[in-house]
Amino acid sequence: MKYADRNGNIIEKNGGQDGILSFLYGSRLGMLLLREFVKPKYSILMGRFLSLRISKMLIPPFIALNKIDMTEYKRCAFKSYNDFFTREIKKEKRKIDFLPEHFIAPSDGKLSVYTIDDSSHFKIKNTSYTMRSLVRSRNLAKRYEGGTLLVFRLTVDDYHRYCYIDDGYKSKNYHIPGVLHTVNPVANDKLKIYKENTREFTILKSKNFGNLLIMEVGALFVGKIVNHHAEGTFARGEEKGKFEFGGSTIIVCAEKGAINIDQDILKNTALGIETMVKMGEKIGVAKTPNNK
Repeated sequence: MKYADRNGNIIEKNGGQDGILSFLYGSRLGMLLLREFVKPKYSILMGRFLSLRISKMLIPPFIALNKIDMTEYKRCAFKSYNDFFTREIKKEKRKIDFLPEHFIAPSDGKLSVYTIDDSSHFKIKNTSYTMRSLVRSRNLAKRYEGGTLLVFRLTVDDYHRYCYIDDGYKSKNYHIPGVLHTVNPVANDKLKIYKENTREFTILKSKNFGNLLIMEVGALFVGKIVNHHAEGTFARGEEKGKFEFGGSTIIVCAEKGAINIDQDILKNTALGIETMVKMGEKIGVAKTPNNK
């Protein structure tokens, strides 16, 4: 897979996760196993196992395989694999940009950006969605027509906690059930029976960027999306939630005329290349009369 960093360097990366998924999606035996793995009962069982103390044995090989620098994190003694996977990073390793007009990334991830219209189709976890099918609401989809949709695709080596983009007030969390599935592009559409992922979204009435729709999408072996707050106020940089084990995706939708995304990210998306970003970094600016 090809990614670009913020300096324009193109990076080709194929990790252990890609090898496993190539087996699952690229062989008859793998696809037979996958038909079972994506069933919710197995995801629940896997989630329970990864919360047991015995699952700690998986931590050292995972760190080695994905070349994770553990000096960036607050502690290194974990009760279980899930405890390790949701580890908290040192604040200085994910600096939050607090300039009000700067639009920031809510999480680590590989970012792609799209314009929303009634004919747009967005590839999210290898499933094609329209805005309406994504949120399952005609009126909500209409509100974001002409706006911007950002897809942050997290892989296993990314930091799996995420923050609020701005100050403001949030709605309640809306849960949309679905079949757990993989996030990795190697999957393509070979198992078309598995069309939608479990997801959860909220509307953030932000101070500087209008009404933002923030959606978290689950993936293979992710038992749940952990959001910390119900309806209420929030602050830029405050932790919004976390994912347990597996690759995951965060979607941000901004209304028409709310933001301008940085040109390097737009250029990369046009070329079919994802941009590597980190939680809290600037990825755009508020669209004001002086900044069209």
